[in-house]
Amino acid sequence: MALSSFWVSLFIIVFTITGSIPATAEDSESKEFVVTLDHSNFTDFVAKQKLIVVEFYAPWCGHCKKLAPEYEKAASILSTLDPPVVLAKVDANEEQNKVLASEYEIRGFPTLKILRYGGSVVQEFKGPRDADGIVSYLKKQSGPASFEIKSAEDASSVVDEEKILVVGVFPEFSGEKFDNFTTLAERLRADYEFGHTLDAKLLPRGDSSAAGPLVRLFKPFDELFVDSQEFEVDTLVKFVEETSIPTVTLFNKDPKHHPFVIKFFNSQDAKAMLFLNFGSEQFEAFKSKYHDVAQQYKGKDLSFLMGDLEASQGAFQYFGLKEEQVPLIVIQTNDGQKYLKPNVEPDQIASWVKDFKDGIVQPFKKSEPIPEANSEPVKVVVADNLQDIVFNSGKNVFLEFYAPWCGHCKKLAPILDEVAVSFENDADVIIAKLDATANDIPRETFDVKGYPTLYFKSSTGNVLQYDGDRTKEAIIDYIQKNRATVAKEDSRKEEL
Repeated sequence: MALSSFWVSLFIIVFTITGSIPATAEDSESKEFVVTLDHSNFTDFVAKQKLIVVEFYAPWCGHCKKLAPEYEKAASILSTLDPPVVLAKVDANEEQNKVLASEYEIRGFPTLKILRYGGSVVQEFKGPRDADGIVSYLKKQSGPASFEIKSAEDASSVVDEEKILVVGVFPEFSGEKFDNFTTLAERLRADYEFGHTLDAKLLPRGDSSAAGPLVRLFKPFDELFVDSQEFEVDTLVKFVEETSIPTVTLFNKDPKHHPFVIKFFNSQDAKAMLFLNFGSEQFEAFKSKYHDVAQQYKGKDLSFLMGDLEASQGAFQYFGLKEEQVPLIVIQTNDGQKYLKPNVEPDQIASWVKDFKDGIVQPFKKSEPIPEANSEPVKVVVADNLQDIVFNSGKNVFLEFYAPWCGHCKKLAPILDEVAVSFENDADVIIAKLDATANDIPRETFDVKGYPTLYFKSSTGNVLQYDGDRTKEAIIDYIQKNRATVAKEDSRKEEL
């Protein structure tokens, strides 16, 4: 399962360059070039477009407000192309448009989608967010999916030392294999650049005598190019996706690495991350040993990343790590389990990863210390006492998952205090809270996507998410009703 965009945001630094594009017509300031769509006209309008870009935004979103003038400038330029490229927007915060937002899996703002062929093909917009960048990116996206390489100069213009390029070599531009390559290029054009040629001699690397058909992927790492002669479309997609991830992905503040970091976190594999100071004397020793291990497990559902300590503070906050544990390895599996090896030495990497693969390493759990005194009306739950207080106490537990910085949580806090005081003399009810930013929680039981999230665990083990009013009266009434139901069920079981 690919990790969420929140994960990636812990590691990626977003660089925004504000572009300046002059208006192309005197009335450009008064005329709006971005088309406003909503639930009533979206489907019909999109159905008429070969290519359209749609921004899903929220009026209160600061990033959306920053994007708006750049998006409008880009729309004015793109409207002059032949054929024009249409930019549109949808207020995804509007209640009637939320079905659209759900259909297009909008999880944050602004989100830009490229819709092709009447909306039958949907791709993520992965270009810049300034006007110049939007225009440049969409000119490429609106043209042919693959660029014909007719000369060595053409090849040198598209083979970039920092990017992936996928080139098809063919004896002629026709037939099933060429058609499949064209389909591949169309499907993945938002993520990669494609070219095709009749002459492999024009390409800077690889067998220059190859007549094809073959697909050659150029990359700025590892072996620099890889060939494939498989032309089934899904097989080609897998080839491109797998070979375009480095054996070891580097993460530091150099933006040229960021596209590969994103690919690393969006892969299906478990993820091994080695964090250390890239300026340390042992860096080369770690890099060599870690690369050897990564090569050993390549294609075995485990991907590898090296992160510089300075650039990886988001990861340390997320995992609850400390700088004195560096150098350290963290492995995160797709079920959310984390495995940790602090103060690792280069020669220990191979044996520890083998122990992990053999199931010997125990999961790491992030937890605040268990409170020595837990005497306040609202009890403090941490990862290390969650089982004892919530699941093994045999009591009815109303539990809040909160974040210390959350305004809604701060507003709820005195209300929960009042609820807890009202049950103070009731030995069968516990009102509790857990800082979800500082403690790991069992995601298979609690679905926490925002703060505060409220759950009720009955004395018989039923776990229910509370979505009622956040008032003292409503919460008390909910607890009493659910506990009463449980009690009735218990008595019926005893009678049976």
